[in-house]
Amino acid sequence: MSTDAVQELRQQCLKRGAAGIKALGRTFRIMDDDGSKSLDFQEFEKGLENYGMSVGKDKAQQIFVMMDKDGSGTINFDEFLEKLRPPMSSARKQVINQAFQKLDKTGDGVVTVEDLQGVYDSKHHPKYKSGQWTEEQVFRSFLETFDSPYDKDGKVTLEEFLNYYSGVSASVDSDEYFITMMKNAWKL
Repeated sequence: MSTDAVQELRQQCLKRGAAGIKALGRTFRIMDDDGSKSLDFQEFEKGLENYGMSVGKDKAQQIFVMMDKDGSGTINFDEFLEKLRPPMSSARKQVINQAFQKLDKTGDGVVTVEDLQGVYDSKHHPKYKSGQWTEEQVFRSFLETFDSPYDKDGKVTLEEFLNYYSGVSASVDSDEYFITMMKNAWKL
């Protein structure tokens, strides 16, 4: 029964588009009042509620118990998001990792505006061409695609990148098509 509850929650996230799972992750980070990188049941339930996920208390409890592997009464929300993401083949994960590595020029595991210089060409962006935006504004706008609306830190981690692409991946049936799409988009 509990895997059904997780699938129901996953479907509700995916209905919100490619960034649905990523946004839920940000909501949970905000709910993590003590900064422990984990949630107790009250924080978990409040996070679902604030994100507008209606699974009911019983299903929320089932999901929580299933995710709380060690029975500690808390769940690590990175593990939670990993379970929530639609399953992806290793080939898909590999091509997503390749795209991230290409963007992360400094190799520090975080993509910033500095990483994008020389990797992402802002010159073709309509707002850059019209003079409305500087190159940095184009880069920041690009990073916001992967970053969350709740915590615009201008940095994108591999986790955030995977969360974003798990939503995209869910709408593409064929591994071959997804990999071709990623290779073309990122010139891999």
